[in-house]
Amino acid sequence: MVKLEEINSERLHDKYYRVKHKSGLKVYIYPKEGYNSSYAILGAKVGSIDTTFKIPGKAENIVVPDGIAHYLEHKLFESEEGDAFAEYAKTGASANAYTSFDMTGYLFSCTEDFDKSLKILIDFVQSPYFTEKTVKKEQGIIGQEIKMYEDDPSWQVMFNLLKAMYHNHPVKKDIAGTVESIAKINADNLYEVYNNFYNLNNMTLCIAGKVNPVEILNILDEKLKPSYNMVPETIFAKEPYEIVKQRVEQRFPISMPLFQLGFKENASKGRMTIEESTQTDIILSVLASKSSKLYNDLINKGLINDSFGYECFEGPGYLASIFSGESRDPDKVAEIIKERVTELHAKGIVEEDFERAKKSIYGKSVSLLNSAENIANVMLTLDFADKELFEAVECIANTSLIDVNERLKSQLDVSNCSLSVVAPEDGSLNI
Repeated sequence: MVKLEEINSERLHDKYYRVKHKSGLKVYIYPKEGYNSSYAILGAKVGSIDTTFKIPGKAENIVVPDGIAHYLEHKLFESEEGDAFAEYAKTGASANAYTSFDMTGYLFSCTEDFDKSLKILIDFVQSPYFTEKTVKKEQGIIGQEIKMYEDDPSWQVMFNLLKAMYHNHPVKKDIAGTVESIAKINADNLYEVYNNFYNLNNMTLCIAGKVNPVEILNILDEKLKPSYNMVPETIFAKEPYEIVKQRVEQRFPISMPLFQLGFKENASKGRMTIEESTQTDIILSVLASKSSKLYNDLINKGLINDSFGYECFEGPGYLASIFSGESRDPDKVAEIIKERVTELHAKGIVEEDFERAKKSIYGKSVSLLNSAENIANVMLTLDFADKELFEAVECIANTSLIDVNERLKSQLDVSNCSLSVVAPEDGSLNI
């Protein structure tokens, strides 16, 4: 049996375990004393953006249809004997899966029979079964899902923004693809994506809650199949720093306009470091959290409601700070946000605002550790960005105001932002 590495946090007086299994799979296990439930997620580092890739040792790029990672997620639950959901029903576990821009996750939660559910998870993810007949059958189901998202204003306002910001990066394409692109998916290209990206060296398993690390390792030793470390490289077309257009608007049968304002940044140097990520979180909290001057000004003027939010949108080859919500006047909101950003660049962040934001972010990060689901999901997201959980918490505690103000200089360029609006059908249409 491979040896567990204990990861300790003196600050939090807590620990979890990490191991690189001999099969190639990276595993994180976070036992929680006194918990009655357990949660596991097995992630593959492949998402909607991974449509052009190169296999080590081969010269030619492989191009697969848009939406194939999501399609593969749907099909992987099926086997010649039945489907994994029927097996989970026998253990009482609640199971699900999702595909994002840069990863696919297969998960379950349970209060009993954790070992049986973990075996189900490992078995079906390692046992693809695709035939032309079963693949064709799924096209109608996913086609309906695509049409549903096309009718969802909150989904459209996001992808309209991404199309307004990105010239070439596939992050601007719908995660599920299009009805036309999924019609090109067949058993052969599903196996091609599976055989390359579902290599255990390109996957991570995160488990938290009422679990026994030694028992988990025994299951992994029994169930995991060895894999060669031949992880593909995703190829992206060169993406300019500049946005595509400043504003895009679409009509929908809604009563209140929706908006997203995105500040595009340079992501050519790779993923953000843990320090950069922390500094950005603090900057955005200072700028737009519910305790900020900006938020309260917008609320008091009746320009936003409590749907207003913000995020650092970051992944392989893409990076942006995005503000979103509902507003009767999205253009005025965008104008005020840009004015506040300009003011922040001119004056810098002051100590009082920095300390408040830092304490808030630190508190939220620590409170996440009270949920087995949150722990495992965050560990997976961090691992795929080459970061770790306790490292992230420690970084928040050690971040300085000088570091944050230095980071601010390279973020939130008011000359490089796009506004996406979804307006009521009887409103104006400006594209």
